Amino acid sequence: MAASTFFIPSVNMIGSGCLEDAAKTMKEHGLHNALIVTDKVLNGIGVVAQVQALLAAQDIESCVYDGTHPNPTTENVKQGLALLREHHCDCVVSLGGGSPHDCAKGIALVAANGGEIKDYEGVDRSAKPQLPVVAINTTAGTASEMTRFCIITDEARHIKMAIVDKHVTPILSVNDPHLMAGMPKGLTAATGMDALTHAIEAYVSSAANPITDACALKAATMIAESLRDAVNDGQNMQARENMAYAQFLAGMAFNNASLGYVHAMAHQLGGFYNLPHGVCNAVLLPHVQEFNTQVAAGRLKDIAAAMGVNVAGLSDEQGAAACIAAIRQLAKDVGIPAGLRDLQVKEEDFATLATNALNDACGFTNPIQASHEQIVAIFKAAM
Repeated sequence: MAASTFFIPSVNMIGSGCLEDAAKTMKEHGLHNALIVTDKVLNGIGVVAQVQALLAAQDIESCVYDGTHPNPTTENVKQGLALLREHHCDCVVSLGGGSPHDCAKGIALVAANGGEIKDYEGVDRSAKPQLPVVAINTTAGTASEMTRFCIITDEARHIKMAIVDKHVTPILSVNDPHLMAGMPKGLTAATGMDALTHAIEAYVSSAANPITDACALKAATMIAESLRDAVNDGQNMQARENMAYAQFLAGMAFNNASLGYVHAMAHQLGGFYNLPHGVCNAVLLPHVQEFNTQVAAGRLKDIAAAMGVNVAGLSDEQGAAACIAAIRQLAKDVGIPAGLRDLQVKEEDFATLATNALNDACGFTNPIQASHEQIVAIFKAAM
C-alpha cells in the first residue's frame, strides 16, 4: 500500500442545532467580516437572513453574494470576488449545497492567491491557503463542505474544471439537519445518490486505504437505510440526520481516496448540458461499476453487503451483480431518471465528452483505466 495523507477540515459540527455554535467558533477565530456565498432560493426563503442574524450576534458583519448557479461558473467566482474585495471581507461563509460551497472555495482561493480560478485547475496548483471558509451545508450529498475538491464550470470551454487542492479545504464545516428539512424530494434524491457515488467510487479507487474503506462502507449502509425515508418524508429528522452523517462519511472517503469515471463523466455532462450533478452520477453509477467489475468484483460485493444484500455463498462476480442491482433499485425507488436519453443528452456529443472525461483528474484513480472507445461505450449503455 502506498503512503497516504488524510485531509479533513480541522473542525466539523454535525447534528441538530449546531449552527449557533458555528457563529461562536467564527468569533473565536477572530473573523470580523464575512462574504456569504449562496443562491437566490436560500436567500428568498430567509435562511440567509437567519445566518446573518447569528453572525451579527457575534459582532461579525456580512454581505451576500446570491448569484451562484447550480453548476457554479468562472463568472460567479469573478462576481463574488469583486464583492469580497469591495467590502474588505476577511472570510467567506458558504451556505447551501455543493454549488455555493464550490463557488465560495473558488472565490477564497483566488482572493488569497491572485490570478483567475482557471489558473488552479488540476492538483495542488495554489501557493498559499485560501481565505478562511466556513461551509454551512443545506443538502446531504456533495460533501463539498469538507473536501479539497472545487468544481467550477469554465463557460468559455463548456467544461467543468476539477480543482483538487489542499488549500481549498474549509476551516469549519457545519451539518445541521434542520437546515435540510426543506429540501425538495428531487434534490434529496439527487444529492443522496451523489453521496452513494462518492462512497462506491472511493471504495473501488486505486488510492483507497483502510480509513477510507471504513468511511465508505458505513456511508453505503446508512444511505441504503435512510435515503428512501428522507425522500419520502422530508420532515423525518432521523433520516435527515442519518443522511448528513452518511454524506460526511462518504466525503471523508473520497476526499482522500479520490473518485473514478462516474465523476469524470458526470462532470462533462454537467459542463456541456448544464445538468444536475447528482442525477448524472446516479444514471452513470451502475454502468461504470459494470465496467469496473472486471477488476473490482470483490470490492463491489463488499458494497452489496454494506447495502444490506445477503451475499453469502455468492461469487465475487455474483456479488458485484447484486451490488449493481441494489444501486439500480435504490435509484428507481427515489425517482432518478432511467437513462441519459431522459436528460436530452445527444449521442453525437459522446466522442467529445469522452475525450474531456479522460482528462478529468477524478478518473485517474478509477480501478481500471479505460480507452476512449470504452468511455463512449459506457455513455451509450447509459442512454
